Amino acid sequence: MRLTKHHGLENDFLVALAREVPRDIEKLARELCDRRTGIGADGLLLGLPGSDGADLAMVLHNADGSPAEMSGNGIRCLAQAHAMANSTGPTSLEIDTAGGRRSVTIDGDQSEAQVTVAMGPVGPGPGVHADILRELGSTLAATADLGNPHLVVAVEDQDLIDIATIGPYYEAFYPDGINVEFISVRKNDPNALDMVVWERGVGVTRACGTGATAAAVLAHQWDLVGGEVWVNMPGGNVRVLIEQDPVLVGPTVFIGAIEVFT
Repeated sequence: MRLTKHHGLENDFLVALAREVPRDIEKLARELCDRRTGIGADGLLLGLPGSDGADLAMVLHNADGSPAEMSGNGIRCLAQAHAMANSTGPTSLEIDTAGGRRSVTIDGDQSEAQVTVAMGPVGPGPGVHADILRELGSTLAATADLGNPHLVVAVEDQDLIDIATIGPYYEAFYPDGINVEFISVRKNDPNALDMVVWERGVGVTRACGTGATAAAVLAHQWDLVGGEVWVNMPGGNVRVLIEQDPVLVGPTVFIGAIEVFT
């Protein structure tokens, strides 16, 4: 199997353009994504042949082997891998995901690209668990669904949050898991958010594209930011345009290629 490795704001993925899903894909994802005994990544992405007008179908498994419906950084990495493999240059793609079809536009050279993703409709999510609401009191918090579920909490300073501890604690309230984001508005820029994230099936990551989108949409609904939001994460920043359906714009970087035997 030929893999390419890419990252979107240091949220890294192994990508395989394949005809079908390999056997034992969950085990394979765990082995390949292990940072000590494997190649190392936050997730394994498969780009399968598309159907019904789609260029590709995306299959994503987290580092722990669990399936994920959607990834804003991951889909940008998949688009770059496809463009590089087919020498398309700047192009537009329709990519099916378990969370629905997404329109993706890629612009840039083979090593680094700027990728725009129409993120689809944002649903309300599973709701904030009653025990979490009691703990937070008057703190702003809500859930959102972008194909995958998110819990977003607004605080004065997300730098004071120990996301490695509170992320799994909050996620444990949800039987199907949830991504947890803490955000704060930059005091010198009312249209910029700082964010830390705990990702379901991975843990603390450097960035999350769907999480950034959920955070921007909810912060806009809370009248904390305007219609164009920069979301700053430890791995870098993305731009979210609040439209009828939000649009995510961010960089994707090609790291390298490797052949593995399965």
